[in-house]
Amino acid sequence: MEKLFKLKEHNTDVRTEILAGITTFLSMVYILAVNPNILAASGMNPSAVFTATAVSAAIATLFMAFLANYPVALASGMGLNAYFSFTVCTELAAKGIQDPWKIALTAILVEGIIFVLLSVVKFRETLVNNVPLNLKLGITAGIGLFIVIIGMKGAGIIVGNPATLVGFGDVSSPQVVLAFFGFIAIAIMSHFNVKGSILWGILMTWGLGMLAQLGGWYQINPQAGAFSLFPDFSQGVISEAPNMFAFDFSYVTEHFVDFAVIVFSFLFVDLFDTVGTLIGVASKADLLDENGHLPKVGGALMSDALGTIVGACLGTSTVTSYVESSSGVAQGGRTGLTAVTTAVLFLAALFLSPVFLAIPAFATTPALMYVGFLMMSALKEMDFSEDMASAIGGFLAVTMMPFTYSIAHGIMFGVLSFVIIKLFTGKAKDVHGIMWVAAALFAIKIFLMIFKLS
Repeated sequence: MEKLFKLKEHNTDVRTEILAGITTFLSMVYILAVNPNILAASGMNPSAVFTATAVSAAIATLFMAFLANYPVALASGMGLNAYFSFTVCTELAAKGIQDPWKIALTAILVEGIIFVLLSVVKFRETLVNNVPLNLKLGITAGIGLFIVIIGMKGAGIIVGNPATLVGFGDVSSPQVVLAFFGFIAIAIMSHFNVKGSILWGILMTWGLGMLAQLGGWYQINPQAGAFSLFPDFSQGVISEAPNMFAFDFSYVTEHFVDFAVIVFSFLFVDLFDTVGTLIGVASKADLLDENGHLPKVGGALMSDALGTIVGACLGTSTVTSYVESSSGVAQGGRTGLTAVTTAVLFLAALFLSPVFLAIPAFATTPALMYVGFLMMSALKEMDFSEDMASAIGGFLAVTMMPFTYSIAHGIMFGVLSFVIIKLFTGKAKDVHGIMWVAAALFAIKIFLMIFKLS
């Protein structure tokens, strides 16, 4: 293990890495329940999607472990799966196309191939390493706030409100009460340096939830998203085989422009979601070098690209790096052994799916909230005194990510504001060429959004 993952060099050990991997898995295991439900709206078999989601996540995460030695896990991306079903497939179905999901999978395959080419020419690697430090710190803090909102929404702590946009949920509900209990428990255990505090917080919250269900406080209501917290083995433990290589290339030749728009939309969001996630997770894991660059980022980006191709071949939406990897990093994960542990658990989920699918969103909320708290510490390292361009860029990254519910949008406004302010303050020569390219891509994206093409 030492020779393979360089544990001593990263000031970690096997036990810490395994605990971190388990924590990461428990923080993102919800995707195994959510992804099949979302892709089922496109006409896909949910059981087959479950298998594809677990297997592609395991393979992509192993790529990350051995190509980059990073504690980052990958799986089908949230947001991208909704775009897959409710935008791409819905619009294609409205045109009378049968099995529109096959066309969407074809677009994801092409996106993955393009990503591999971009990784080979080091476009994404250069982009990651030349994002200004203030912007990197802003991305880290912004992702922290973003995952806090994800966690709070999952537990019902925050809910939609037509008058104020968001509002406070039902404070008497067991989900809200137990989520806050778990968060405080993690904080107390962390104060006393309890090993595995985040993992223990998840398990304690889940356990108390089961007691609440037995006592009648937690009421099962599938229509409201409240399912039984106990594993159900009545349907067996092994899911169905995935839809392998279910591609439809005939649509490409007949509707090339429409297909190109679909590919670009997948490509754009995945590109900058991945960049933002890697920067945020790496900075918290102290993986950045003295110049603020991310060593072996090429391997990390290639892992992401290969994972997308594998996911498309197995029959699931875009596979991407997961921001929930931050929970494992907060638990002490520093190497690819953390990722290997997470990958093994995704494979185990194929045979124990009822156990993993029983973990509720409110049980992972404490972990996401605490990780968000840790990532917000990046703000104290930001320099607001001199460079207005990078300071404003960082500020917009922090604010736009949670308020637009998109990592990519936070990076978009951060990069554009940085380049524009540099240009109009006579410091255009200080902007690296790759930042100009990124700004141009964002300008194209906004153009497409304005004219309802994306």
